[in-house]
Amino acid sequence: MKEFRSWRRHGRSAVLRARSLWRGALRRMRLDPRRAPVRGHRAASRLRRLVPAAWLAAPLLAALLLPLIIVPLRSGGGTEPPAAPQATAGPSPAAAEAVQPQVSVYLSRSGQIETLPLEDYVSGVVAAEMPADFELEALKAQAVAARTFIVRRLRAGDRSGVPVPRADVVDTVSHQAYVSQDTLEREWAAGGRGADLAKIRRAVLETRGVVMVYQGQPITASFFSSSGGYTENSEEYWSTAVPYLRSVASPWEREITPEWAVTYTFTDSELRSKLGLGEEAVPVTATASGSRAAQTVSSGGGALPAEVLSLTSGHRVKEISVAGTVFRGREIREKLGLRSSQFTWKREGGKVRITTYGNGHGVGMSQWGANGMAREGGTATQILKYYYSGVGFAQVSTLLKK
Repeated sequence: MKEFRSWRRHGRSAVLRARSLWRGALRRMRLDPRRAPVRGHRAASRLRRLVPAAWLAAPLLAALLLPLIIVPLRSGGGTEPPAAPQATAGPSPAAAEAVQPQVSVYLSRSGQIETLPLEDYVSGVVAAEMPADFELEALKAQAVAARTFIVRRLRAGDRSGVPVPRADVVDTVSHQAYVSQDTLEREWAAGGRGADLAKIRRAVLETRGVVMVYQGQPITASFFSSSGGYTENSEEYWSTAVPYLRSVASPWEREITPEWAVTYTFTDSELRSKLGLGEEAVPVTATASGSRAAQTVSSGGGALPAEVLSLTSGHRVKEISVAGTVFRGREIREKLGLRSSQFTWKREGGKVRITTYGNGHGVGMSQWGANGMAREGGTATQILKYYYSGVGFAQVSTLLKK
């Protein structure tokens, strides 16, 4: 009630002040109704118009002044107005670039070394390793895999397979394929592929600094083009069992991969030469007992008989006997230049027809499989956790501390 009386008193004062202001205005205009004579009909008419308007304006002015009276009363109750938030300045673009580790790439065609920030290197790898028209989530998965591969090498100081001492990695599939920055700017950005380059750089930016780890260490992030339906256990293609490189089903490739199945044709003499078999190789006369053979190829009159002895967990050829000599499926692939070690061997018309399924060694992430998962709504994280069993994620900054 006390506060109400105060507001009422102040409100009356405001009205009186408004009336005083109006009278002052009239005096300055020489139209004071009590002191200045009204000269003529026009002046009287003007005065009659001003008086009602001024009286109507007085309450409005009082209403406007009331908040000025009330606000100090509220703030006097102990509630302070909130302080304005203070802006926090992030690192400048130059500072962000400065904290990136540098990667030195040996360019195999020119023999030169290109040194550049990590994230630019990853963009060059993604551009070389995966088609830009793949789904964004597949490109992001590829960016994380590529970044993990090089960070593992940098962390370990591994320069194996590099022909010069000052480079960290080469630009071929011996490590990771890579497109130089000059080529990206000249042939992509200025050559009509600016949208593709922007998409790749977006994938790299959205995964910036992220690598895969297993028990706190960067993983061997192997990847390949496409599978024949399953990926491979690491020890069945290489020699070491790696806990996160396990065989998983990868059913997406068959429907979306161009040239998923490719057939090669060889003469007997070509096969003998490429496989290092003598002309008098002894034909197979018995099958291996207890084997997981998927097929037995007829001798075709004694000319290079072949028999698949066993398959891997990833359904690839593990061992095959050709004219009495046992080969690993990987050996056949490498000696004959096949796309995959998942193949069939068939004799037709005096020649051998070998049909392969998928493309690559089969260990780790299938790139076409990743795209198939992304098409079905899979995220980069889901893709990576599927193809690399039991992995987690970490930031480069925590793994490459100076």
